[in-house]
Amino acid sequence: MFLRRYERTKSGKTHTYYALVESVRTEAGPRQRVVAHLGELNHDQQRRWQRTTVFYNRQGDIRQLRLFPEDENLALPDDPDVVRVRLASAGWTNSRAFGNVWLGLWLWRRLKLDEIVTRHLPVGRHTVRPADVVAIEVINRLCAPSSEFALAEHWYGFTGLEDLLGIPDREITKDRLYRTLDALRVAKEPIENDLKARLGELFKLEYDVLLYDLTSSYFEGMAEENRLARRGYSRDHRGDCKQIVLALVVTREGFPLAHATLAGNTQDVQTVQQIVTAVESRFGKSQRVWVMDRGMISEENLRFLSEPGRHYLIATQVVN
Repeated sequence: MFLRRYERTKSGKTHTYYALVESVRTEAGPRQRVVAHLGELNHDQQRRWQRTTVFYNRQGDIRQLRLFPEDENLALPDDPDVVRVRLASAGWTNSRAFGNVWLGLWLWRRLKLDEIVTRHLPVGRHTVRPADVVAIEVINRLCAPSSEFALAEHWYGFTGLEDLLGIPDREITKDRLYRTLDALRVAKEPIENDLKARLGELFKLEYDVLLYDLTSSYFEGMAEENRLARRGYSRDHRGDCKQIVLALVVTREGFPLAHATLAGNTQDVQTVQQIVTAVESRFGKSQRVWVMDRGMISEENLRFLSEPGRHYLIATQVVN
């Protein structure tokens, strides 16, 4: 068996693929059969194959074989310069997820999110760049959402991020993840400001219509050291647990603009003026239309939203 190279031009770009090919003798002469398509192999992968594949000839000499003969059409089953592969003995170990995390990392860098995070979370004395730690957190949420403990103990080591980022599995610990999240919280507003500008450039977003809503997240434990953890109206029907309230402002397309974490006993109607004022102080009024649900209605809030420069659209309960 040997590896055959194929070339295909698509959208003006030439792609090189490889296949595992078997040469067999038939009554009509030597013939070749594709055993498996291997896809694209980069230069480093070819070199790695060439370095690690060794052939022992009949005299016991050890020599390097050509994995990629110049003319594959001339390769015959008994050609000593072509590597043979025993399919019955072929296998793999330490398999890791690659495609989804590769795409997540490509999007992260394509959006220049690494530059934004690095600007506000400098490297300093860290042995691992905080921007890379945040990237790992974001890609985990994109591909397989889990806790920081599960991410550090299981998920990261079973993905290709260790090779893509060059960060050993032993460096990704739950403590490092938590410390980075603490630093990320402090830099929340400047990062959100940069994200607004970056996403606006990429997707030509307009911020004339903003949708505002809240949700909650509860804690199984007592959360004694969390000053925001309170018992309140639970959207998860877990009134027995303390919770926090999460406020989110998004564009009409669903792109996030700003968010806030509030005490768990905060009522929806109490948040309107706080959130609207905070967004306007950072991004200006610009005649925005605020869209909210009926839980935000109060006479005081309606007067506030009716002031010059503001517009609103709020659902009301239908009364028969």
